[in-house]
Amino acid sequence: MQIRRFVFAIAILLIATILAGCGAAAATREPAPAATSMADSFGAVQEAPAAPAAAPTAAAVYQTGPNAVPESVTYGNHMIIKNGEVKLLVKDTDPALDGVTQIVTDMHGYVVSSRVWYQDYFGANYKYVSLTMGVPVDQFESALRRLRSLAVRVLDENATGEDVTDQYVDLQSQLTNLDATRDRIKSFLDQAKTVDEALRINQQLSEVEGQIEKIKGQMNYLSDRSAFSTITISLEPELPTIVMTPTPTATPVPVQALGPWDPGRTTHKATNALVSAYRVIVELLIWVLVVLVPIFAPPAILIWLVAWLIRRRTRSPQKA
Repeated sequence: MQIRRFVFAIAILLIATILAGCGAAAATREPAPAATSMADSFGAVQEAPAAPAAAPTAAAVYQTGPNAVPESVTYGNHMIIKNGEVKLLVKDTDPALDGVTQIVTDMHGYVVSSRVWYQDYFGANYKYVSLTMGVPVDQFESALRRLRSLAVRVLDENATGEDVTDQYVDLQSQLTNLDATRDRIKSFLDQAKTVDEALRINQQLSEVEGQIEKIKGQMNYLSDRSAFSTITISLEPELPTIVMTPTPTATPVPVQALGPWDPGRTTHKATNALVSAYRVIVELLIWVLVVLVPIFAPPAILIWLVAWLIRRRTRSPQKA
């Protein structure tokens, strides 16, 4: 009798232990989502605000994918976009332009744009150049020094910098959240039971992927701009000094002051003018009598005689 009671007690103890283990497992297990509520769960995921990203340390950049962060951006560094403008007065434009091209080649940079034009200066054409180049950010100051050495004089120089580290870190945080959202949407797409659910989930997935590509493009732009600085160079030739010849000015004739009125002097001037006029008339008559009359008188007389004879002959028959 005692043996049976002992065996019965052991069996009850084993059954109780098994039931306790099953209850604990059932309490920790999550219920599987039903197929009919999958779309509602997906909608809740899309409408829920993205979890705020942890505040990064100053100038810290986090890797979110392959080749997402340029080599020049590391912890403790800043992403600076540098731009420069230099206007140089050079002895000759062509050698200076060759020097600028050599600087670009030595620093493994590139030419963004260039423009060449000519201006007339006292009958001679002089060449002007405007060129924009990109150089590595760590060669920015060195490039400016070498450009100054090409000039006779630096007419104008301007350098600016923009810190885009915070903007880049913010884009990385957004990209991290969007990557997590995309992975979760893909898990819902794998569990879709109907075509309508699959289409709705795929539409949302396309929108998220579009946002991801846009943010990646912005990050690539910031990386490229911070890796290469832009410098705009203007080359102006040194123009020769033109010596202007002074134009002679006419010497003003002094105006004689009018003296007191003298009738005798006026009469004397009038008499001289009258005598001069008569002298000119007499000289003219002498020229007519001595030169013109001997030349024109014989032909005139001959023409008059011929005309008289002809007129006389025509009158004689009429009388007869």
